[in-house]
Amino acid sequence: MLIFRQMVDLKSSTYTYLLADADTSEAVIIDPVFEQAHRDAALLKELGLRLVYTIDTHLHADHVTGAWMLKTWTGARIGISAQAGANNADVTFRHGDRIEFGQRYLIVRETPGHTNGCLTYVLDDESMAFTGDCLLIRGCGRTDFQHGDPRKLYQSVHSRIFTLPEETLLYPAHDYRGLTVTSVGEEKQYNLRLGGKLSEDDFVGYMRNLNLPHPGQIDIALPANLESGRPGEELDAMQEMTWAPLEYTFSGIWEIIPQTLEEIVDKAQIVDVRGADEYDGPLGHIAGASLVPLDELESRLGEIDRDRPVVTVCRGGGRSARAAVMLEKAGFSRVASLAGGMLRWRAEHRGVGPA
Repeated sequence: MLIFRQMVDLKSSTYTYLLADADTSEAVIIDPVFEQAHRDAALLKELGLRLVYTIDTHLHADHVTGAWMLKTWTGARIGISAQAGANNADVTFRHGDRIEFGQRYLIVRETPGHTNGCLTYVLDDESMAFTGDCLLIRGCGRTDFQHGDPRKLYQSVHSRIFTLPEETLLYPAHDYRGLTVTSVGEEKQYNLRLGGKLSEDDFVGYMRNLNLPHPGQIDIALPANLESGRPGEELDAMQEMTWAPLEYTFSGIWEIIPQTLEEIVDKAQIVDVRGADEYDGPLGHIAGASLVPLDELESRLGEIDRDRPVVTVCRGGGRSARAAVMLEKAGFSRVASLAGGMLRWRAEHRGVGPA
């Protein structure tokens, strides 16, 4: 059985795709985004998958790839087109190559035109294909930079995507309207640039008169992607939290387990976001915890020390996760939610005490 997930980075409108063989738990990720690498790693962990490849459809100009970060955390191999010229790649692909994960595989189809290193990845049974920016939903990528060529793009789409079965589902690297998937048949009929009876000359004339602005992130994204997303020596927002061993969940929350909190309790301030009746109720509360009910948190931020790590606590972990998000949005940089809340704390026979 194939495991498939489609994820989105809202800032860049980028889709990242996870495919895995359920029998072997081997997985591949297509077009990861640097800022979402923790999210992707968390999903892999929660699904019990082993990442064997991170692959990009092309050298992106609108976001930095998460390939290097995911390789660092999982040991996955980085793959990209041989034409892309990227450093730090473990494998470079050419037309016809197979990317194997467990008993499943992707076939590489070279589809240049948006850039000279664009690839389309086709699933082994041709039920789905991942087209990057070569073919978007009812559109296509621009052709005016990175060795783009409208004639090559037209030929790529018609010879290497439109030749797939009409029911093949197509998943692009981006969509700016919230659309998520299309098919070969739909695009052959309805794509305003490449479908219907539009000729190659029609397409070339259209693309050469778009007069699009310079991509806003290209000066940051291209140099970084030429290094496969490997960050510099400077600290960055994607580094692991260093004040305690934490786990990042797929829902986007840093969590701390009870044992770890017990070990570093003197370093952190514990904020219990339950109601007063729960704080003094049967489950008790962690010694030294400050009671700040969730509905009062926003108005009482001034009571929390911004220079010390914060651990939020509730009954089961739901309200404390919400509190952690609120604190991060308010500018607190070192925040974690107690995994499992007081229910797990007490189930592990950890102590409670006075305020």
